[in-house]
Amino acid sequence: MAHPWHHAVSSARRFGGAPEDYLGIHQWFDQTKAHLPDARHRALLHSSFGIFLCEQVHGPTLVNSMGRHVPVRVIGEQHVQEDMGGTIPTVQDWLGELPLRPWMAVGARELRTRLEGEAVPRRATRPKGAEDE
Repeated sequence: MAHPWHHAVSSARRFGGAPEDYLGIHQWFDQTKAHLPDARHRALLHSSFGIFLCEQVHGPTLVNSMGRHVPVRVIGEQHVQEDMGGTIPTVQDWLGELPLRPWMAVGARELRTRLEGEAVPRRATRPKGAEDE
């Protein structure tokens, strides 16, 4: 599928209602095209993670124009499967072979260096001779 509208038409055929009922969800999945206008944009949301994130954003169900409650997760699965040849990739599928570059860990390394250079405050201890109450 090339456009959110085509996914929305597919959803209306599958779940009932009108394509407009589903368009917002399909636009949400394809919003990353604005930042990387080729198939690689799918790496950000076209995964099991993206489907569950969509459900967090849009809620567990959508009520279509026929009054039917349709699970948002199922709509997300439909979108991803239509774009990914029937599969739902995981984040590991998308990023597992991504080379780790030095800039990716800079923040963690800087934080560790800063913390190692600072005195770590110790927990307060009782003065000698203090008794338990």
